[in-house]
Amino acid sequence: MEIPAINLKAIVLVHWLLTIWGCMAWLPTSYAWGNFSVLAVGVWAIAQRDSVDAVLMFLVGIAVTILTDIIHFGIFYPVAEVIPERTRATFRFSAGMAIFSLLLKPVSCFFIYQMYKERGGDYNVNFAGFPSITRNRDSYQSIDQQDQSSSSARPYNQAESANP
Repeated sequence: MEIPAINLKAIVLVHWLLTIWGCMAWLPTSYAWGNFSVLAVGVWAIAQRDSVDAVLMFLVGIAVTILTDIIHFGIFYPVAEVIPERTRATFRFSAGMAIFSLLLKPVSCFFIYQMYKERGGDYNVNFAGFPSITRNRDSYQSIDQQDQSSSSARPYNQAESANP
Protein backbone atom coordinates (compact mmCIF):
# COMPACT_ATOMS: atom_id res chain seq x y z
CA MET A 1 0.00 0.00 0.00
CA GLU A 2 1.44 3.33 -1.09
CA ILE A 3 1.43 6.15 1.45
CA PRO A 4 0.03 9.36 -0.05
CA ALA A 5 2.44 12.26 -0.12
CA ILE A 6 1.29 15.29 1.83
CA ASN A 7 2.92 18.60 1.18
CA LEU A 8 4.88 20.17 4.02
CA LYS A 9 3.18 23.49 3.27
CA ALA A 10 -0.20 21.94 3.99
CA ILE A 11 0.96 20.59 7.35
CA VAL A 12 2.38 23.97 8.41
CA LEU A 13 -0.72 25.84 7.20
CA VAL A 14 -3.17 23.55 8.99
CA HIS A 15 -1.27 23.66 12.27
CA TRP A 16 -0.85 27.43 11.96
CA LEU A 17 -4.61 27.92 11.57
CA LEU A 18 -5.42 25.54 14.40
CA THR A 19 -2.90 27.26 16.67
CA ILE A 20 -4.39 30.69 15.87
CA TRP A 21 -7.89 29.42 16.62
CA GLY A 22 -6.70 27.55 19.72
CA CYS A 23 -5.19 30.69 21.22
CA MET A 24 -8.36 32.76 20.85
CA ALA A 25 -9.89 32.26 24.27
CA TRP A 26 -8.13 30.34 26.97
CA LEU A 27 -4.59 29.14 26.28
CA PRO A 28 -1.64 31.21 27.54
CA THR A 29 1.02 32.88 25.45
CA SER A 30 3.46 30.05 26.19
CA TYR A 31 1.25 27.76 24.09
CA ALA A 32 1.39 30.22 21.21
CA TRP A 33 5.15 30.81 21.49
CA GLY A 34 5.92 27.10 21.58
CA ASN A 35 3.73 26.17 18.63
CA PHE A 36 4.62 29.16 16.48
CA SER A 37 8.34 28.59 17.08
CA VAL A 38 8.00 25.03 15.80
CA LEU A 39 5.98 26.26 12.84
CA ALA A 40 8.78 28.73 12.06
CA VAL A 41 11.13 25.75 11.84
CA GLY A 42 8.55 24.21 9.49
CA VAL A 43 8.76 27.29 7.27
CA TRP A 44 12.54 26.84 7.29
CA ALA A 45 12.03 23.22 6.19
CA ILE A 46 9.85 24.45 3.33
CA ALA A 47 12.41 27.05 2.25
CA GLN A 48 15.38 24.66 2.41
CA ARG A 49 14.11 21.85 0.20
CA ASP A 50 17.32 19.82 0.44
CA SER A 51 17.93 20.25 4.17
CA VAL A 52 17.57 17.08 6.21
CA ASP A 53 18.30 18.97 9.43
CA ALA A 54 15.36 21.34 9.00
CA VAL A 55 12.88 18.49 8.58
CA LEU A 56 14.37 16.57 11.52
CA MET A 57 14.16 19.65 13.75
CA PHE A 58 10.55 20.20 12.65
CA LEU A 59 9.75 16.57 13.44
CA VAL A 60 11.33 16.78 16.89
CA GLY A 61 9.60 20.12 17.53
CA ILE A 62 6.16 18.75 16.65
CA ALA A 63 6.83 15.75 18.92
CA VAL A 64 7.81 18.04 21.80
CA THR A 65 4.74 20.23 21.33
CA ILE A 66 2.55 17.14 21.73
CA LEU A 67 3.81 16.85 25.30
CA THR A 68 3.66 20.58 26.03
CA ASP A 69 0.12 20.84 24.62
CA ILE A 70 -1.03 18.06 26.96
CA ILE A 71 0.54 19.93 29.89
CA HIS A 72 -1.11 23.21 28.85
CA PHE A 73 -4.51 21.54 28.53
CA GLY A 74 -4.15 19.86 31.91
CA ILE A 75 -3.25 23.11 33.65
CA PHE A 76 -5.50 25.64 31.91
CA TYR A 77 -8.65 23.72 30.98
CA PRO A 78 -10.00 23.57 34.56
CA VAL A 79 -9.52 27.35 34.83
CA ALA A 80 -11.98 27.76 31.96
CA GLU A 81 -14.90 26.59 34.12
CA VAL A 82 -15.29 30.13 35.46
CA ILE A 83 -15.73 31.64 31.97
CA PRO A 84 -18.93 33.71 31.68
CA GLU A 85 -21.77 32.28 29.62
CA ARG A 86 -21.50 34.94 26.89
CA THR A 87 -17.99 33.78 25.93
CA ARG A 88 -18.70 30.05 26.37
CA ALA A 89 -19.12 29.48 22.60
CA THR A 90 -15.74 31.09 21.85
CA PHE A 91 -14.13 28.94 24.51
CA ARG A 92 -15.67 25.77 23.07
CA PHE A 93 -14.50 26.60 19.56
CA SER A 94 -11.00 27.50 20.76
CA ALA A 95 -10.72 24.37 22.90
CA GLY A 96 -12.00 22.21 20.05
CA MET A 97 -9.43 23.58 17.61
CA ALA A 98 -6.57 23.19 20.10
CA ILE A 99 -7.58 19.60 20.86
CA PHE A 100 -7.99 18.86 17.15
CA SER A 101 -4.49 20.23 16.58
CA LEU A 102 -3.18 17.94 19.30
CA LEU A 103 -4.92 14.92 17.77
CA LEU A 104 -3.55 15.78 14.34
CA LYS A 105 0.08 16.14 15.46
CA PRO A 106 0.94 12.39 15.56
CA VAL A 107 -0.39 12.03 12.01
CA SER A 108 1.70 15.04 11.00
CA CYS A 109 4.75 13.46 12.65
CA PHE A 110 4.25 10.36 10.52
CA PHE A 111 4.14 12.37 7.29
CA ILE A 112 7.06 14.58 8.33
CA TYR A 113 9.08 11.43 9.04
CA GLN A 114 8.26 10.21 5.52
CA MET A 115 9.54 13.52 4.13
CA TYR A 116 12.66 13.15 6.24
CA LYS A 117 13.30 9.74 4.66
CA GLU A 118 12.65 11.18 1.16
CA ARG A 119 15.23 13.92 1.73
CA GLY A 120 17.87 11.39 2.65
CA GLY A 121 17.48 10.98 6.39
CA ASP A 122 19.13 7.82 7.60
CA TYR A 123 17.50 6.99 10.94
CA ASN A 124 15.31 3.90 10.94
CA VAL A 125 12.71 3.44 13.66
CA ASN A 126 11.81 -0.17 14.46
CA PHE A 127 8.54 -0.75 16.30
CA ALA A 128 8.91 -4.51 16.83
CA GLY A 129 9.52 -5.20 20.50
CA PHE A 130 11.36 -2.28 22.04
CA PRO A 131 11.50 0.89 19.98
CA SER A 132 15.03 1.60 18.84
CA ILE A 133 16.65 4.04 16.51
CA THR A 134 19.48 2.78 14.34
CA ARG A 135 21.51 4.30 11.54
CA ASN A 136 21.35 2.82 8.08
CA ARG A 137 24.96 2.05 7.22
CA ASP A 138 24.40 0.50 3.78
CA SER A 139 25.67 3.59 1.96
CA TYR A 140 29.00 3.83 3.81
CA GLN A 141 32.18 3.20 1.89
CA SER A 142 34.92 1.17 3.55
CA ILE A 143 38.20 3.02 4.14
CA ASP A 144 40.14 -0.19 4.79
CA GLN A 145 40.57 -0.96 1.10
CA GLN A 146 42.58 1.59 -0.87
CA ASP A 147 41.88 2.23 -4.50
CA GLN A 148 44.68 0.96 -6.76
CA SER A 149 44.50 3.94 -9.12
CA SER A 150 45.28 6.43 -6.35
CA SER A 151 48.42 4.61 -5.21
CA SER A 152 49.98 4.70 -8.69
CA ALA A 153 49.73 8.50 -8.99
CA ARG A 154 51.90 9.26 -5.91
CA PRO A 155 51.24 12.99 -5.78
CA TYR A 156 53.26 13.62 -2.61
CA ASN A 157 56.21 11.33 -3.20
CA GLN A 158 59.18 13.64 -3.88
CA ALA A 159 61.88 10.97 -3.45
CA GLU A 160 61.58 9.63 -7.00
CA SER A 161 61.79 12.98 -8.77
CA ALA A 162 65.07 13.96 -10.38
CA ASN A 163 64.87 17.59 -9.28
CA PRO A 164 66.52 18.21 -5.87
